Amino acid sequence: MSNTIVSPSILSADFSEFGKAANDVDASGAKWLHMDVMDGSFVPNMTFGPPLVSAMRKKTKAFLDVHLMIIQPGRYIGEFAKAGADGITFHYEAEIHAQKYLDEIRGFGLKAGIAVVPSTPVSALEETLPFIDLALIMTVNPGFGGQKLIPECLEKVKKLVKIRESAGLDFKISVDGGVNESTAGSVKSAGADILVIGSAFFENSDKKGLVSRLQG
Repeated sequence: MSNTIVSPSILSADFSEFGKAANDVDASGAKWLHMDVMDGSFVPNMTFGPPLVSAMRKKTKAFLDVHLMIIQPGRYIGEFAKAGADGITFHYEAEIHAQKYLDEIRGFGLKAGIAVVPSTPVSALEETLPFIDLALIMTVNPGFGGQKLIPECLEKVKKLVKIRESAGLDFKISVDGGVNESTAGSVKSAGADILVIGSAFFENSDKKGLVSRLQG
C-alpha cells in the first residue's frame, strides 16, 4: 500500500461552499486538507485566518495542514493552534527565528513544517531539518492557484531525500504547486510523501477515484 498523502488545497474550492468542500475531502478518502493562509504582503493575495480553520475543524475529520504564507508568522502560531490546526508550516523566508517557532508549534502538540519558495535553495533549510516534521517545497511562485509546476523545483525534493537519509531524519516532504494527474508521477518519483492538489481535485467529478489513483 502506498504511503502517499493527498492533501486537497481549500484555496481552489468554491469560497461560498467551504462546508461542501470539507465533505468532498472526507468522501474522497483524502486524509489531509491543506489551508493556505495569505496576508497580501508575503504573497500577492489574501485569503483567510483562524476563524475559517476553526470552522473547518468542525466540518472535517481530515488533518488540517495549515500553510502560513504571511510575514512574521510566529505572531499567530497560538491562534492557529487554538483554532484547531493539526500542523502548521511557515516560510523560511518569512521568519528569522525559525527554530524557536518550530519548537513552539511542537509545544502545542502539532506537526511543525518549514516551507521554501522556488528561489530558495534547499541548503538554507539544513539547520532547521532536525526540528521539523514536514518540509514543503513550493513548485510554483505562491499567491495564486492554478499555476503550472516548475519541474526544476523537483530537484530540491531529491536533495531533501538524500539529506534525510544521510542524517537519519524522518520528516515528510510535501510538494505544493501544479500537482495533478499529469505531474504527480514525477513528483512522487522525486521522493515526495505529500501531494498538495488544488484545482485538479475540486474541479474533478470523480474525486474519490482521483485520490485513489494518486495514493496508488
